[in-house]
Amino acid sequence: MNDVLSDLEEVTVEFDEETLEALDEKAFRDHRDNREAAIRDLLDQWLKEREE
Repeated sequence: MNDVLSDLEEVTVEFDEETLEALDEKAFRDHRDNREAAIRDLLDQWLKEREE
């Protein structure tokens, strides 16, 4: 699995306080309080919208 991840580009994203609160609400509601899962979900949604 590390071989697959080594090909991925790393990015850093900064969120403002309002966005973090919204992420935490989504994480609690939809992902058992897992902020990383909420971020992946929103990123996936954003990428799909860009494809359209």
